[in-house]
Amino acid sequence: MAKLQVAIDLLNTADAIALATQVAPYIDIIELGTPLIKSEGLSAITAMKEAFPDKLVFADFKTADAGGLEAEMAFKAGADNITILGATGDSTIKGAVEAAKAYGKAVVVDTIGVKDRVKRAQEVIALGVEFVELHAGLDEQAEEGYSVQVLIDEASRAGVPVSIAGGVNKNSIQAVKNSGAVVAVAGAAIYGAENPAEAAKELKALLQ
Repeated sequence: MAKLQVAIDLLNTADAIALATQVAPYIDIIELGTPLIKSEGLSAITAMKEAFPDKLVFADFKTADAGGLEAEMAFKAGADNITILGATGDSTIKGAVEAAKAYGKAVVVDTIGVKDRVKRAQEVIALGVEFVELHAGLDEQAEEGYSVQVLIDEASRAGVPVSIAGGVNKNSIQAVKNSGAVVAVAGAAIYGAENPAEAAKELKALLQ
């Protein structure tokens, strides 16, 4: 069964924990977005893991270099997963994977900025990453003509474990599930909702 991941793109730890508290009954993975980590630092990861020890805490570092070092930083702070950019070199990903093995944690490769996401997903899975995030960032989503269906189609073709992030909502999550994705990532569809808990509950029900 596919997991539901909430992407928390808030800017302070207290607000992030407050949101996570609302949606925790319905989500499997709590993602601390890159802006949150840049704003609050590693302490945000530690605080989130202490608040929700039974959830997977996902640190969206988007690391492009020093993969082993940054992965170790994230894991020591309490993260279960860290993102490494797929656009970076294999050596950076391998370094992070080595650190993950040492800590019993996992690396996720983020394909933001990658032209051929399917090909890169297949390549990096061979390096030992947990899954690959087929990701259209906020800027790409704002471009004219963007549709999450592009990611859904890519997931169907990838043949490797992937998540989908980039406009997942109640209208698309069934198709995300049917694509074979192992994780559906919802950001604005949850934190931007009038009632985040109800939004997360609905997404979880549709995913199941």
